[in-house]
Order: sequence, then structure tokens, then C-alpha cells
Amino acid sequence: MPNHTHEHGHHHDHGGTPTQVLTAEHELILEALDALEKKVAAVRAGAAPDRAYFEKVVAFLREFADKCHHGKEENLLFKRMAERGFPVQSGPIAVMLSEHDAGRAYIRGIADGAAKLGTDPAAANQIAENSRGYIDLLRAHIGKENNVLFPMADRALTPEDQAHLAREFERFEAEETGAGVHEAMLKLLAE
Repeated sequence: MPNHTHEHGHHHDHGGTPTQVLTAEHELILEALDALEKKVAAVRAGAAPDRAYFEKVVAFLREFADKCHHGKEENLLFKRMAERGFPVQSGPIAVMLSEHDAGRAYIRGIADGAAKLGTDPAAANQIAENSRGYIDLLRAHIGKENNVLFPMADRALTPEDQAHLAREFERFEAEETGAGVHEAMLKLLAE
């Protein structure tokens, strides 16, 4: 077992503003991307891809990165920003939404490749290509959100907006997967 001394507890204490919660979640996603990158490098070097691993990756990315994290952004934060006058059809929010969609397409590619392992000789390459695309997209995407979009949101949203969003985040999380499940999933990926 690798000696992982990361303290993940602070990620999900819901301290701070909605953008701080999302930024902490970005850290979890970046850790998952680092783990995925190592696996892809091994496959590129000739290792046989481990179907179970890539299925776990797809589950984590779908459940946490997409449903829980992007769900909060799309359904709550971006909607509130739109109410405060941010355009949704153009500008930063439109770019973020289109990148979320592009990410979903890469995840489908990884899932499809994992399902074909053992029957299709091109499956390993499909997994590697889609993983690489997803990793590069998400790292750049997270940088844009952390450095550009979130500061814009924090300047535009009122203290009441922030408090209301924080409560909505709590409710969203309670209805979606609990944080503990995400921590457990991430541990699986880091093995």
C-alpha cells in the first residue's frame, strides 16, 4: 500500500464559500488525473490495461467530477451568475459548459475502450487517447475556473447569494453521493 499521508478531511468540511468548496473539489479531481496519467503512461509503455481500474476511473469521473462537481457548477453557481447578469450563451460560462460536454465525450471514450478490452486490439489505444485528452482538458479547465471564473463569481455575487448557494450546495450534496463515497473512490484510484 503506498504511503499516502494526504489529509483529505478538509476537502469536504464545507467551510468557506461555494467557490472555495469547488476549488477543494478540484484538488480531488487533479489527484485522480495524476493517478490516471500514471496508468496511461504504463499502458503506453506496453503494460496490459487493467479493465477494473479504468472502470473505477469512469465511475469516479462520472459520479464525482461530473454529477457532483460539475452538477453544482452548472445547476447552482452558473445559474446564480446568470441571474447576476453573466451571459450563458457566450463568454466564460459558455466556454466552461462546452468544456464540460467535451469532458463527457472523453469519459464515454474511456468507458467504451474499457468495455472492448480483450476483444478489440485498438481498445488500449482508445483508452489512452481519451484519457490524455480528458487530463489535458480538465487541467486547463480547472485552471480557468480557479483563476478567472471563480474570482469573477466572488466579485459579482452578494453575501446573500453566497449564503444561499452554500445552503444549496449542502442540499445538492445530501441528495447526490455523500462525500465519504468520493474519498473512498479516490483511494481506489491512487492504489
